Order: sequence, then C-alpha cells, then structure tokens
Amino acid sequence: MSVLPEQSPTQSENKSDHLKSNANRHYKYLVFIGRFQPFHRGHKAVVDEALNRAENVIMLIGSANMPRSLRNPFTVEERAQMIKRAYSAEDAARIHCVGLDDALYNDTRWLQYVQASVKTVTHDLRDDIALIGHSKDSSSYYLSLFPTWESVSVPNYKDLSATPIREGYLMGATPTGERTPVSTREVMEAFKQTEDYQHLHEEAWFVDDYMKQWRDAPYPPTFMTADALVVQSGHILLVERRSMPGRGLWALPGGFVDQKETLLDACIRELAEETKLDVPPSVLYGSRHSQHTFDDPYRSSRGRTITQVFYFKLKNDPEGLPCVQGGDDAAKAFWLPLAELDPKKMFEDHYAIITKMVGL
Repeated sequence: MSVLPEQSPTQSENKSDHLKSNANRHYKYLVFIGRFQPFHRGHKAVVDEALNRAENVIMLIGSANMPRSLRNPFTVEERAQMIKRAYSAEDAARIHCVGLDDALYNDTRWLQYVQASVKTVTHDLRDDIALIGHSKDSSSYYLSLFPTWESVSVPNYKDLSATPIREGYLMGATPTGERTPVSTREVMEAFKQTEDYQHLHEEAWFVDDYMKQWRDAPYPPTFMTADALVVQSGHILLVERRSMPGRGLWALPGGFVDQKETLLDACIRELAEETKLDVPPSVLYGSRHSQHTFDDPYRSSRGRTITQVFYFKLKNDPEGLPCVQGGDDAAKAFWLPLAELDPKKMFEDHYAIITKMVGL
C-alpha cells in the first residue's frame, strides 16, 4: 500500500468533528480489517466495541489465499475459529468472517477486493456501513481510504502487537492468557502438533540464525536482489525453491546482487544459474520489456530486501518453449501457463510482482 499524503489542518479538524458527531451512533454493519496473525486481546477489544455499536460485525481477514509463512502462519479458517470461538453463540452469529486477498503494489485492486468482500455480507454497498479499527501504525491507515463510509476509532489495547506473539510462538514459546484469548491459544496449540508448524518452526530458527550475522552492524542492513520475469507464448518461467526460507514454493529466478555487477547483469546471471535457460544472453538483453523496483518493507522474512525485477518477453517460437533445468538454489525450473498461477504456492510477494508487471 502507498503512503497517504498528510492531511491539512482543516481536513484533520473536519474529520475529527465528523467522528465526534458520530461518537454514539449505532450502525448496521461495522467492518474490521486485519491479518489477525494471531487474533489477540487488542483485536478482541475492537470487536467488543464493534458488537456494542453495530448489529453485525464484518471481519475481513487479510492475506487470504497465501501459503503458510513466518508472517502468515494461520489460514483464514483457523483465524475465523480464533475470532468466533472467543464469543458466545449469540454474539458469534453476528460476526461474519470473510477472507480478503492481498493486492500488494495495487491499491485500487485492494480497495475493490474490500468492497467486494463487504458486499458478500451486506449485498448493498450503500447500506449503513462503517469501518472500525485503531491507528497503531501505518498498516491501519485504511480507516481513511473509504470516504463514503464513516469510521470508528478505538484506542490501542495495551499496545499489543501480533508480531512478537507470532514470532515467539514459531520459535517454540507458549502464548499467554494476558495477550491472547483461550480460543486463539486452542487453535495455536492444535497447529503446533502439525507438520506445517514443524516446518515453520525450523524456518524461524533458520531466519533467526541468518539475521544474527548482522546484529553487530552499526545499522540494520538493506539487501539488494534482482529477479527475472520471463514470459513466452502465455507461459512464465518459475523455479521451485530448494532451500529455506520458502523451501518448495514457486518463485521467480533471481538472487543477491554481487558487488561488481549491475542489476541487469545480476539478473541475467541468476537466471542462467537457476534455470539453465537455453536462450543466449544477447537475445535476453534484446527482449527486455520493462523493469520495476519492489520495496515493501515486509516482503522478506530475511530482513529489509529490495528487488529489481526485469520483465523479458520472448518471441513465440513454433518449435516450442526453450529448455530449462533447475540449478544452484532451484530444485527445478519449469514453464507454467499464466492461467495456472496459484498465489497459495508462490514465495513472498512474487505473485503480486507478476500480476503487476504482466498486467493480469
């Protein structure tokens, strides 16, 4: 999501007066948007207020249709259980949990997803709808993105954040009742017995060891990578990751930039190392369509990582797609029809990168 411009004093005052005038208003629907990874008592305080202020509460559960990862370990269904089981059957019937897909690098599409998800419950976007949340950080700025809906602001409950709860849990710690409802702890304990948890637990320790290498640096490091997006005849060239993080997930071929090479040269080198693509470098240089920088601060679990993605459009060839073979960090390389791209199988933000650059 892009950062919104700062409001002028007049805009801020008008918005403040608007919120005050609706301080005691009751709504038909209040919408709470979040990832809830996991659902904690700070989230519950918002839902409690929403139940007091509305007939229905719509929980838009973000990062739906994503593979399990260190940042998103729980499915929409698991998070819905955390939420609804924290309430009586009567109150739970008023809570509607809806999965919300991410649309990283595309604000307009994300707003469309929010509207469509809300409409699955209300059936009419002109109904009595408002947003509820608290402004804890930049991730909660959505309260001001919908000018036709009022917003209700709730104070942050004890400055709780899901991040330390999640990170500690994936390292093996047991969540406490002070920070999480019983329903959340039950789901987390059940997940802890699964192979998926063991995989994430191993990955969490791997990332922790990886980041220890930089803890004595005077400043947190920023890494630079280059990735290749290669398309021919409606197919995209992908690799299956051999190592952690994201072992087994599909990814664009790419990697870290060496000290003495350009971004484009690094991209071509990584493409050759990971896919053995049977296309001469001169043809690749001539097939470059566009390039774009992707710099979401949370795009990588390994730390602040900025990537430059180069989009290559190869000409259609009657003899078929070029031969590829996995190498280096890739367990395998393969051509995939664009229609078969699956966000649940993609590493980090690579699905969002592809949809933005290819225009899907």
